[in-house]
Amino acid sequence: MSAASQALWYIETHAARPLALADIAAAAGVSPFHLSRLFQARTGTSVVRYLRGRRLTAAAQQLVAGATDILPIALEAGYSTHAAFTRAFCEQFGQTPERVRDNGLDGLPLVHAVRLDDAPSPCTEAPRLLDAPALDLAGIGQRHGREGSGAIPSQWARLNRSWQSPVPVSFGVCCNHDDDGGFDYVAALPASALPSVPAGWQRVRVPAQRYLVAWHGGHISAIRSTWFWLLDTYLPSAGLDLANTQELERYDARFDEHSGHGGMEIWLPVTERSH
Repeated sequence: MSAASQALWYIETHAARPLALADIAAAAGVSPFHLSRLFQARTGTSVVRYLRGRRLTAAAQQLVAGATDILPIALEAGYSTHAAFTRAFCEQFGQTPERVRDNGLDGLPLVHAVRLDDAPSPCTEAPRLLDAPALDLAGIGQRHGREGSGAIPSQWARLNRSWQSPVPVSFGVCCNHDDDGGFDYVAALPASALPSVPAGWQRVRVPAQRYLVAWHGGHISAIRSTWFWLLDTYLPSAGLDLANTQELERYDARFDEHSGHGGMEIWLPVTERSH
């Protein structure tokens, strides 16, 4: 399990809160000095610079999305005053927040979420087949490029901020893949758990489907290691093909959203390979 990957996950899920290097290092299980050297080597930038860039990038995206009041965005980005936020914003992007709000993101050197993939890792428990009923879900969706899936944890952070009531089960929905590696991801809750679907949320209806259900017991930042193993090794050996429909992640009470530990299930839609 990569300490740098755990640090990146922690930054994405906690970026809206006050964060110190010691907090991030503790989440990754290393000392602050160790993390500083490791993070620089793996990503090419420092922890502090990356965190600042991600917060200011999120602020720029909110401005372009139609936010009219800059102070709440400044506070969410970790700045106590409009002036301090403007100075940092100008240093990062070479433009004022007001100008970016008016002119858009074209040409802006945004800091996108970094994703570090570990080597394929087999499941410690044997996967199982499950015939699941249709699911009606709702949540926060976003389009991702091939290299952009590192921003997924921030969707869960937004979901948790906008819906703080406990829900026993939640789902990550991955769908609408294109030939360039792009896909849609929705951090979602069962629609039945919501009195009504909040404004701006996306409704997802998942048809009844046979799934290969695999337990990922490691840190959530290493989920793709298990996913790669399932696709590269397990499915071919089991005579199964990945079906062209939504892939799911299922989280229950065992998963700790604060630390990223506890484990979760990967649900891959499958069909038997035709001979």
